[in-house]
Amino acid sequence: MKHRSALTTVILAIVIAIVGGFSWHHTQAAQKFVHSNTPTIFVHGWGSSYHAETSMANAAKHADVTNTIVRANVDRNGHVTFNHSIPANATNPIVEVNLQDNKLERYVSSSTSNNYADAYHHGGTYILNVVKALEKQHHYSAINLVGHSMGNLEIANYINDNYPSNKLPKVKHLVAIAGHYNGLAGQKAAEGAIDEQSGKPSQQDPGFTQLLGLREHFPTNTKVLNIYGNYKGKNSDGDVPVNSAKTLKYLVSSRAQSYQEREIRGSKAQHSQLHNNNHQVNQALINFLWTK
Repeated sequence: MKHRSALTTVILAIVIAIVGGFSWHHTQAAQKFVHSNTPTIFVHGWGSSYHAETSMANAAKHADVTNTIVRANVDRNGHVTFNHSIPANATNPIVEVNLQDNKLERYVSSSTSNNYADAYHHGGTYILNVVKALEKQHHYSAINLVGHSMGNLEIANYINDNYPSNKLPKVKHLVAIAGHYNGLAGQKAAEGAIDEQSGKPSQQDPGFTQLLGLREHFPTNTKVLNIYGNYKGKNSDGDVPVNSAKTLKYLVSSRAQSYQEREIRGSKAQHSQLHNNNHQVNQALINFLWTK
């Protein structure tokens, strides 16, 4: 009986140590991050869905940044519904945008220029509708925006079309992942040279030209992180040339509160792999958006 009692005591002590250690780790991890009600809105790319955002959102949750991840479903008419509401006391909530019109087909077919330049503008309206729908849940003074691929062009048009505005929350952080601001691989402007100091391209894609207004009214309180891939040293992630991604600098850096770039190399630098269980990207997001 004494042996059983001693064994029970040892097991109990081990359990307490494990639980206590986990609690300490959880507390220490939580102390590293800002505690804010600012929602972070993730916007996926062409032909994709909220699934492209899940790895990044879950990485934040596993790091104890937040316990709140909701999905904003946007139908082809721009109507927004949420899979559930954001709790009033939620810390660092994440919103995964899920576009039914994920190729902007509704607008490409009627585009007079027969390309995506005009469609991106309408995609920006989808983002506006998500922000307005969030405002109906709670009043937010600020938001963070994270885009991948085409999502970046929708975010850029949202900002270009709606700022400055006292009726919308401020954009606190903007993270661009694989943004093809000056076109895609194979397009002349995208493959052209840029001025490394300013980011100005030698040739301008129609979509880029429509965003030049950002140089005049990009919000000055916004911090920007531009992430792009250099896959196998080809100066491209396979879909987006490095130089096309880096033209974001010309559009926003002269006004942004801060602007920084992060080049990803190796096998995870491929276009789709930049958002798919990519530890480098996930850590960069966590550090930039939420770390004190």
